[in-house]
Amino acid sequence: MKILVTGGAGFIGSAVVRHIIENTNDIVINLDKLTYAGNLESIGKVSLSERYIFEQVDICDSEEVERIFVEHQPDAVMHLAAESHVDRSIDGPAAFIQTNLVGTFNLLECARKYWQALPLDKQASFRFHHISTDEVYGDLEGTDDLFTETTSYAPSSPYSASKAGSDHLVRAWGRTYGLPILITNCSNNYGPYHFPEKLIPHIILNAIHGKSLPVYGDGNQIRDWLYVEDHARALYKVVTEGKVGETYNIGGHNEKRNIEVVRTICDLLEELAPTKPKGVDHYQDLITFVKDRPGHDVRYAIDARKIANELGWTPEESFETGIRKTVAWYLNNTNWWERVMSGEYQLTRLGEGEQE
Repeated sequence: MKILVTGGAGFIGSAVVRHIIENTNDIVINLDKLTYAGNLESIGKVSLSERYIFEQVDICDSEEVERIFVEHQPDAVMHLAAESHVDRSIDGPAAFIQTNLVGTFNLLECARKYWQALPLDKQASFRFHHISTDEVYGDLEGTDDLFTETTSYAPSSPYSASKAGSDHLVRAWGRTYGLPILITNCSNNYGPYHFPEKLIPHIILNAIHGKSLPVYGDGNQIRDWLYVEDHARALYKVVTEGKVGETYNIGGHNEKRNIEVVRTICDLLEELAPTKPKGVDHYQDLITFVKDRPGHDVRYAIDARKIANELGWTPEESFETGIRKTVAWYLNNTNWWERVMSGEYQLTRLGEGEQE
């Protein structure tokens, strides 16, 4: 099987690439533009595999995307290429509309033309798997509800609105043209190779550098945390075993308040990195509450029973085991994040947060 993975040099995409090469006999075509968050070092040693192919292409470039389909003849598409950071979408929404909406439209059109020209048996087995987020559902504040596959969309940020729009495009191409589509919506991912602007790596790296640990508002926002390698397993299961036209929610069953996450990281660093930066007595002393993000959703939580019941997937990592692995990975892989931070990103806070 040949799988075209868009965004395969990103955080989740690289985990998917590593999983497929390490655990299957499939061929991966990794299509990535290599924006600030794309890093081929995240692919690791699997990039040496004869079953791995890299193409530096922008999904908004229709001629190049068409070439990829014609040249590589994929049996499935796993579409992860996206602008994905809420704070960046607040500061500059245009890139999110371009990549997440226009790019997804372009990829759908190229995939449709390619699929329609395939022999009937190849058409029947082809899959277009669109990977999305639970943020499209909006906010669960004040309820004990969980997001299900039928929850109405109510996105709050430019990022989540752009992803909601791309979800709707994919469903429309399935309904209108018969393209065999699948959609997954996941909760917050964490783990190795996570770009340092995101909460967990940001806190780890700020702490070991003796910098403030910024927490939005009162830190009581709740997220469901999913270890990225568990997510990669789920995504492969969906693209190979999922029912055409279906949506599957993927969650880690790990609801945590943001302030709990930050304090857990601090406690682990006390154990795993006891030699602190000069002037720091306790890592938790670095916690700083900052002005809340505009339109910040209070709670996300996923009901992942459908994928468990229908496809037999459940997460292997608890938050306790996954966060320990994650902290240890950043402490043991300084070369990776030092090279990342030597570029555009320098442990700065994005968005409109400011110290209270």
